[in-house]
Amino acid sequence: MASSSYSADVFSRKEIIALLSRFQILGTEIANIREENLTNPSPDTVYLIYARLLIFVDSLQDDDSGQVEFVALEQLENPDFHRDSVHVFNFLRKIKELVAAVRVPFDFCLKDLIKPETRRTAVFMSAILNFCLYRESKMELMEVHVNEVNQHEERHQELQTRFSELNNEIANLNGATESEQPYVQELETEVRELRQSIHNLNSHQQSLKASFNTLKDKTNDIQEKISKANFTLIQSAQENAKLQSKIVQSPDKLQAALGVKKSILAEAKNSERSARQSFQEKTATLEVYEKALKKMSKHLVKMQAIQEQVGMYITIFPLIKLLAVNSAKTIDKDTKALKAKLSNEKVLEMSLEAKLVERQGKVEQLEESFKVFEKERDLKHDEASTKLSKVKLEVESKKHNNEMKERKIEAMVEEAGGINMEIDSVKDSAVSTQQELLRKAEAIVSEFHNYWESSEAAMQRIEAGLERGTESMFPH
Repeated sequence: MASSSYSADVFSRKEIIALLSRFQILGTEIANIREENLTNPSPDTVYLIYARLLIFVDSLQDDDSGQVEFVALEQLENPDFHRDSVHVFNFLRKIKELVAAVRVPFDFCLKDLIKPETRRTAVFMSAILNFCLYRESKMELMEVHVNEVNQHEERHQELQTRFSELNNEIANLNGATESEQPYVQELETEVRELRQSIHNLNSHQQSLKASFNTLKDKTNDIQEKISKANFTLIQSAQENAKLQSKIVQSPDKLQAALGVKKSILAEAKNSERSARQSFQEKTATLEVYEKALKKMSKHLVKMQAIQEQVGMYITIFPLIKLLAVNSAKTIDKDTKALKAKLSNEKVLEMSLEAKLVERQGKVEQLEESFKVFEKERDLKHDEASTKLSKVKLEVESKKHNNEMKERKIEAMVEEAGGINMEIDSVKDSAVSTQQELLRKAEAIVSEFHNYWESSEAAMQRIEAGLERGTESMFPH
């Protein structure tokens, strides 16, 4: 298991072999290494393991492993004899640098290659393998952060694309709203016109109601006049009945009665004339108003009653003539004149009845015209109301659609804001991750520099030792 922090624990031989197999450090030469090989390590086995460890820790070492400093060897008398020794000392220098870099408590020497000890070999290999485990854990952690940064970058690109799409949709919706503004203004104009028409119709209806109330008041006045005329006719009939009851056989009394009858007849004519005038006024008024028809019908019935009474008076009058045959020729003449006048009155009554029928027909025609007018008015009002309702529905629908569009735009704006916040958070997390990676990279670089400095120092010491050894072997 990879360790999250560097340690210098000493592994067992079994663990060392397992770690070497795990890191695939063992090559074909030592593929079948066992614990016994580490219990009593041989120089060849130790050399091969250290060499594979150097290649695993620093892959560049493999390129320089077989090279020899020919310039330095040319200075020797027998360079072939020193080729292996120089290679061994160079390998020793690299192992010492590596051991010093992994913080082994004691130095690596040439004896550890030529005649290795079991414990020292286990300590050196454990230290190097601990460094490999530490480096593996750091690389895994860095790989996780690098993957996170890549995912954040991909998410950032997706959010940027989505943000651009939302901006385009918002622009399209704004353009659609602006293109529909003329239609909305036209509908608002029509609504205002229809409201004005409704207001005018309501005003006209109020004026019709006021006119109807005025006509109703006038109809009541006409009804009162008709009642008065009927009462006058009843009084005339009663007086006529009284006169008929007062007829006697005496010529003097008959003459007096006839005089009284003449005066009564004159009064009746005057009453009839005034009634006719009032009737004409009533019929002229009934041409305009609908409800006067029923009152005029009642008046017609009453006029018919008067006619019957006049007929009765005409039937009774010949009896009076028979009774007064023996009285005087003057009474006969007066009676004939009275009969002629009564006939004229009957003719006049018939003409009045014909006019009444004609006026009644006109009243019915006016009533039908008024009903037609009311139907047309109601029909136009219904059409206007229906059209207004349709326009209201259209306006409400447009308003609802605009509200839905506004809510959709607001939702898109909120979504865009959320995406921006998410982008900012991703950026912040990416920045923090990058800063953390930068700190870790700086730490790794710092460790590498420390390792490199220690390696350089160890190399300088080895080179100095080699120079001293060379001087001692080949003195000038």
